[in-house]
Amino acid sequence: MKNNNSKEAIEQNLKDAGCDCDTITCFMNCNEKGYKDEQKYLLAKHRKKLLEQVHESQKCIDCLDYLVYQIDNKIKGEKK
Repeated sequence: MKNNNSKEAIEQNLKDAGCDCDTITCFMNCNEKGYKDEQKYLLAKHRKKLLEQVHESQKCIDCLDYLVYQIDNKIKGEKK
């Protein structure tokens, strides 16, 4: 069984989190040098990017929900 802190496990976790190659390389370099603050910065930066994507997706979902709402109201109006 692999150690969860092994280089391979860390790289896989970063890949699974959607980090690009540059971010992974930089993170691993910081890991080798013991630059914990820089590692935390890289993780926070990627987290912010992911959260922005979530918010953009939520806006798209809201637009779709509004269209469904409009269709439902049109159907109700036609039944009167």
